[in-house]
This record gives sequence, C-alpha cells and structure tokens, in this order.
Amino acid sequence: MPFVKRNAEGTIVAASQREEGDCAEEISETELLASGFLDRLAGVEGREGRHLAGTDLELVRVIEDVVDLLVEKGVILFTELPESAQKKVLARQQLRSRIGGSLNLLGDD
Repeated sequence: MPFVKRNAEGTIVAASQREEGDCAEEISETELLASGFLDRLAGVEGREGRHLAGTDLELVRVIEDVVDLLVEKGVILFTELPESAQKKVLARQQLRSRIGGSLNLLGDD
C-alpha cells in the first residue's frame, strides 16, 4: 500500500511505497489512482486523459475475466503466471466473490 502526503486542500502532492518523511498517510492503490495524482505526474490531463484513466478499472476487470477464461480453457496454466500476478489475481478474486461474485464481462457464449 502506498503512503501519501496531502496539501492544505487535501490534494495528494507526494507518494511513496513506504512510510517516510511527510508521506505518512496509507491509502489503497485504487484510491491513489482515483485521486488523479499519477495522471498529473505523468502529464495526463484534460478530458481525454481523464476519460482514458477512467477506463482503467473497467479494463482491469475485463483482463481478469480473460485470464480466467484462458485458464478455464487450458490455454495457460495459472501457475505459469508470475507469482506476483498470481497473488494479485487471487486477492481480487476473493474480494469480488465477497461483494457478489465475478462480473463475467465476457458472457457465457
């Protein structure tokens, strides 16, 4: 989980992978992405940039479903994914099952 520093208005102005210096507030990666801090850092601003960033979470869910489908069809083995990817996929699967199951964005066709 990243740690951040905010200005007087509450806008994130710095981030770190560990608690250090003024970066003392721990937030989730999702919160950091939603804050727009990384977009501002990368120079992605304006309506198109915000639209692109807004599609990231939707695309993540599609990619999760694609990975599930590839594993289900035997195209890839889950264990072939890097260990860090396996952990992230498993963590998201557990979270999704707790909030109502997978979204199945690809359908059953």
